[in-house]
Amino acid sequence: MTAPAARATGQAGSAPVDPRVLCDAHALAGDPPVPAGVLWKLQEAGRQLDANLVRVAPGGHIAPHAEPDLDVLLFVVSGGGVLGAGPQDEPRRLTEGATVWLPHGATRSITAGEAGLTYLTVHRRRPGLQIRPRGETP
Repeated sequence: MTAPAARATGQAGSAPVDPRVLCDAHALAGDPPVPAGVLWKLQEAGRQLDANLVRVAPGGHIAPHAEPDLDVLLFVVSGGGVLGAGPQDEPRRLTEGATVWLPHGATRSITAGEAGLTYLTVHRRRPGLQIRPRGETP
């Protein structure tokens, strides 16, 4: 049994938050595929994580880039493709069910295969932008 104080809560002072199913990634990926884009995103208030279900169209490509601040977990829901990893964009095969850690600062690219690629990303939520007086730092 869990003590009331140990239950998860939303933002300070808000009522306890219970676990719940947010989406069915397989069902969303299996719907008539959109050419590309975000199929779903986590938008719950008070969350500490961000998550996105993304579809890359067949043959589509996300150019090499690096996320300087956040580690990202990528899970392939459907389809397949190639992860380009590191400064040489070394190809690594992506297949349904693959779970990939993308460490912050690491260069990566993604190319979808013939069936396209649908994947879920999860990472720590970025703090919102805040206006501060000149010279004040976070």
